[in-house]
Amino acid sequence: MHTVSSGHVRFGAFELDLSTGELRSIEAPDPNNRVLLREQVFQVLRMLLERGGKIVTREEIKSGLWANDTVVDFDHSINTTIKTLRRALGDSADNPRYIETLARRGYRLMLAIEYLESAPETAFEKDPEQSAAEMSENRARVQANVQRQMKPHWWKAAVGLASVSILAGAAYMSWRHFRAPGPPRSNRVMLAVLPFENLTGDPNKEYLADGLTEETISQLGRLNPAQLGVIARTSVMGYKHKDERLDQIGRDLSVQYVLENSLRESGDHIRLTAQLIQMKDQTQLWSHDYDYPAKDLLAVEDEVAKAVAHEIRVRLTSQQQAELAQSHPVNSGAFDAYMQGYYFFEKSTDKDTEMAAKYYERAIQLDPSYALAWVGLSRVRNWQANTGATPAEAGRRLAREAVERALALNQNLAEAHIQMGRIKQQVDFDWAGADASFQRAVALDPGNPESVRVASFSAAMLGRFDEALQLNRRAVDLDPLNAHNWESLAETEYYMGQLDRAAADCKKGLELNPEVFSGPWNLSQIYIMQGRPQDALPEIELVRYGFIRAALYAIAYYALGRKKESGSALSELIAKYHAGGAYQIAEVYAFRNQSDKAFEWLERAYTQHDDGLAYTKVDPLLKNLHGDLRFAALLKKLNLPN
Repeated sequence: MHTVSSGHVRFGAFELDLSTGELRSIEAPDPNNRVLLREQVFQVLRMLLERGGKIVTREEIKSGLWANDTVVDFDHSINTTIKTLRRALGDSADNPRYIETLARRGYRLMLAIEYLESAPETAFEKDPEQSAAEMSENRARVQANVQRQMKPHWWKAAVGLASVSILAGAAYMSWRHFRAPGPPRSNRVMLAVLPFENLTGDPNKEYLADGLTEETISQLGRLNPAQLGVIARTSVMGYKHKDERLDQIGRDLSVQYVLENSLRESGDHIRLTAQLIQMKDQTQLWSHDYDYPAKDLLAVEDEVAKAVAHEIRVRLTSQQQAELAQSHPVNSGAFDAYMQGYYFFEKSTDKDTEMAAKYYERAIQLDPSYALAWVGLSRVRNWQANTGATPAEAGRRLAREAVERALALNQNLAEAHIQMGRIKQQVDFDWAGADASFQRAVALDPGNPESVRVASFSAAMLGRFDEALQLNRRAVDLDPLNAHNWESLAETEYYMGQLDRAAADCKKGLELNPEVFSGPWNLSQIYIMQGRPQDALPEIELVRYGFIRAALYAIAYYALGRKKESGSALSELIAKYHAGGAYQIAEVYAFRNQSDKAFEWLERAYTQHDDGLAYTKVDPLLKNLHGDLRFAALLKKLNLPN
């Protein structure tokens, strides 16, 4: 096989641009209708095209997409990538027209290929193992498929193409073509801080570039949120290492200003270059180089924040001006270790999270007064306790001690209040206390989408849906390419019974990031409550966690009238997950209208301190219990308002 950089390939109702990865439907009403495929999706499609109708094995996909030392659930990732490609093509695993699945082996393209703008040999070299007879046989087989399938299904292909049109991550650029209008923005000025470009020549300094990006966003986001909105880290990191036009970035993110940054190193000094660009006319409003010893990097962020505020005329209160004028003495080694800890924690694997813990502990050893490092350590220990990487009781105790230390050092640290709120919610069942912590975090840092998102979840769990919805939309406004924000919005709409909106916003989250863990979970529940349990089944297959997957199968099969299969799924759920999935078992029994069993398992969930109980008040799957006096008693026992 041969990799090329130009040319077009037509197959079925689609045409693929090999140089850009753009896919368009040739029979859709709009001839310019096209999307940029996510990199992994594009590479799998290339493999299928290169084989010309021969099988591409799952092992070949694995080796083609991931390096040998990559830590990933390959089966899940391959399934998700194929599912996303099928969505783009309007295809179905049950009734395939484009991609045939060969069980436990791999996949094969079912349609003939037509080469445009280049001869076949300059686009894809023929498989040397494929004989002339095999090629003739494949050509005849797939050509028959073309004649049978293309024209009757052009509208499905167009729908399928639209369904993946806002993919982000490696395909963040496709957002610009088809995105539906987001929540209405206020009259605030919107700014995007682009990822710091690492020009040190040392790839090991990526952690510093990423950390400075996060810190600069946080500093600017706290200036005056009523006047200045700063796009969050998740949405801007898609532009890292991408040579993208600034005017397009401005349109993608709906911002008026972009701050470009770069990082260089000379001895023990760091040079930061920052320039502020106005989007409407692409003019450079301000540019400056900062040469500082590494230990004074936090002071650079203050200088940048003051300059940006001056240039875009953000009014600062006297208190804000005083805070910017204050020095932030942090041991340079501690700051560096904190940046490393943050970098590894964002990777979200057991191995990387333990590395993050070591760096946070190193930061604390070097500077015991570094409150943010204590918050980071608390997050790691809590994450490890929740995922079973460490014993739950010991991990949660360490998490609480660390965040309490952070708050003792700095009562005005929003990140510490967020973390304390999580612990109050997940460990103490202190919903009111958690809610107060989240509201305090929003008051301290209203421009931080994480503060806003956790506050929205708390409001929803307590039944304050209008408030939750407003906060969800604010989080989307601040971080529009973050799939988790769209999933959180969909979840609130699901609890409110706005099922069509919930399904649409859930799909937006999945299109932005097919790997977002809550997406298939949310969408399958929405389909069940819409009376579409058959549509829920393929989504349930993609749910990452076994106990949730088993519970959803039990519910969906029951809704389909397949009682025996529902019972089998429930038996598996109880046998395998009775110690950690009591709440989900109760959901199944409640949906099946077996209230005595449901309350029995809710009581077990309470005894086991199951964090799923946070959903009790608003969970639609428990609605059959609402008229039972035991339900009101349970809410009282859980400290949830009735």
